[in-house]
Amino acid sequence: MTAVVLLGGSVAATVAWAGSGRSGTAAYGAGWGGMTGGRVAASAPQLAGTTVHVTAVDMGAMMGGNGPMRLVLDRSSAPVGTVSLVLTNAGLRTHELVVLPLPAGQQAGTRPVGADGKVDESGSLGEASRSGGASAGDGIQPGAAGWTTLDLPAGRYELICNEPGHYAAGMYAELTVS
Repeated sequence: MTAVVLLGGSVAATVAWAGSGRSGTAAYGAGWGGMTGGRVAASAPQLAGTTVHVTAVDMGAMMGGNGPMRLVLDRSSAPVGTVSLVLTNAGLRTHELVVLPLPAGQQAGTRPVGADGKVDESGSLGEASRSGGASAGDGIQPGAAGWTTLDLPAGRYELICNEPGHYAAGMYAELTVS
């Protein structure tokens, strides 16, 4: 097993790779400091099914507005059925989580970005974009959380932040349901 420690300002996380070829990830935010200095007051109620915790991280304010952005998952896979996705915003900007099917042969992060800085959300299975609540809203504010619960069949899914420019800046992750 190999471990890598990522440091960027006050952001720190450890990522470990096992011999299976799959990567494990650790969440940022409360307890880690994150970009909000540990002031993540995010919480979600008890949710149905398997819960996948997703953390939105941006370092834009520290990097002159164009720093790296990421979605970090606490797990890269979930069983078929009810999956609850909880997005915690440990960044300084508004974020959201949109769930899109990932076609066979397509890699996460390769969707075309339009002139508006967004990708096409056609075929979206759901989203978490309401601060302190479920489903769609006006975005999840820094230090807050939002969630959505979906019934997911087997497949690969791309979880994205589709705020303008965020996908192109690296805010996407893959979730495998099997």
